[in-house]
Amino acid sequence: MSKKYLRQRRSFSPTLRKQIVGFIESGKLSVTAASREYMVSTTSIYRWIHRYSTYNKKGNVLVVDKHTQLEKIKNLQQKIAELEQAVGHKQMQIDYYEKFIDLASEEVGQDLKKKYATDASSGSSKTSKRFPGK
Repeated sequence: MSKKYLRQRRSFSPTLRKQIVGFIESGKLSVTAASREYMVSTTSIYRWIHRYSTYNKKGNVLVVDKHTQLEKIKNLQQKIAELEQAVGHKQMQIDYYEKFIDLASEEVGQDLKKKYATDASSGSSKTSKRFPGK
């Protein structure tokens, strides 16, 4: 013979409710995780959020306008096109300079890429030529 247990009605203090809402707002807990941990329904937790939260008040509506979103997407697509154009222009410059170096190497008879491919000077060498007294 199985015994049936009646579910006990539990009441959470306002300080505990505020603490749970604080955990949710800080990102330490999600609503579903808090629901599982404290064995309370998600509906109750959302009610607490609407009541005790400083950010999420009931009735706050975020209006998303289709026209505004389309305008934002068009602006971003235009920015992408401009950046792609700039990258393409820079790539053309690089190709031009590489071809110029190749032609100059043929003219001089030395591989200029190899000859000048050393690290740039740090500028920390002695300046005795500049200041003969030192």
